Amino acid sequence: MKVLVDTSVWSLALRRKEENMNEVEKEILNELVELIKETRVVMVGPVRQEILSGIKSQNQFKKLKSKLSAFSDLPINSEDYEKAAEFYNTLMSKGVQGSFIDFLLCAVSYNNDFSIFTTDYDFINFAEHIEIKIHEV
Repeated sequence: MKVLVDTSVWSLALRRKEENMNEVEKEILNELVELIKETRVVMVGPVRQEILSGIKSQNQFKKLKSKLSAFSDLPINSEDYEKAAEFYNTLMSKGVQGSFIDFLLCAVSYNNDFSIFTTDYDFINFAEHIEIKIHEV
């Protein structure tokens, strides 16, 4: 199964030095490395944008952009945006809030039968109310 990797996992892997990680974070990094080796990683434009946003150094931005160029973006279509809106409405009716990008990731993963690899507990909360799969290490 393909795995849509959330910004939280990419940030951990690309912005933190392994020697500064705790054991759980090292396991997450190792899992990402394995998924990459197995060519199971899925990238979407909104995640790429989030990863590259907020980088002050132009040199660091270029290096990170170059690393991410190994992953092409999965196209996002109208059905994905419609499902994201449906998820938003469902979750808001249950008092569960989230970002539009998070709901879009949920929709893309749902429509393509991907799991989501994340360290963001919001997705675990979402999964209690909508049919998404969370990738486990």
